[in-house]
Amino acid sequence: MSIVFYYAPWSSASPVASALAELGVPHEAVKFDLAKNDQKKPEFLAINPNGKVPTLVVDGAPMFEAVAIMTWLGEKLGVQKKLWPKAGTPEHLQALSWSAWSYVSYAGGLGLLAAATSERVSKEMHNAAQAAYAHTLLKGMLDVLDARLAKHGHILGADYSLADLIVASVIGYGVHVGQPIDAHPHVKTWVEAFQKREAYQITIQR
Repeated sequence: MSIVFYYAPWSSASPVASALAELGVPHEAVKFDLAKNDQKKPEFLAINPNGKVPTLVVDGAPMFEAVAIMTWLGEKLGVQKKLWPKAGTPEHLQALSWSAWSYVSYAGGLGLLAAATSERVSKEMHNAAQAAYAHTLLKGMLDVLDARLAKHGHILGADYSLADLIVASVIGYGVHVGQPIDAHPHVKTWVEAFQKREAYQITIQR
């Protein structure tokens, strides 16, 4: 199987890089400079018309969106390595659910927060009321995650899996956006443990 991975450092491609490292997947990595608009070149737009990373090309067939790529990696390569649950198991349903939760529900809240506070957004668009609402929304979701981790240790149980990588990547990104996790001790310990993993460390050094 031939895999080409298009990425940029410190971008939404970073969790995919971690997943590839965690699974030990042989691949060709193509590094983009987003500031130079490498992702907008015609030859890349022919692969991903959205002009974004991450993008994976598998045996000539492209796919995009980080959570889709990581779910595919789990289904295709993670089961054998005991990093993703078998289809049809209760754990598999939970892996899909929590992965979607992180990229849809939690990341959606982060989007509201970023739009209301980020330096990348015009100050005319900053909105204290929206920021407060986003913090409340995200805190509620962190409460749920903290309770699960207190009970299970990891997303799917006692053992680490790609579901932890997927969810922890989003939670960790949220800290940079401005959503603290200090009030959620199980989440904080779990994120810190994830960020100490060799695959994560490899990713941040690429």
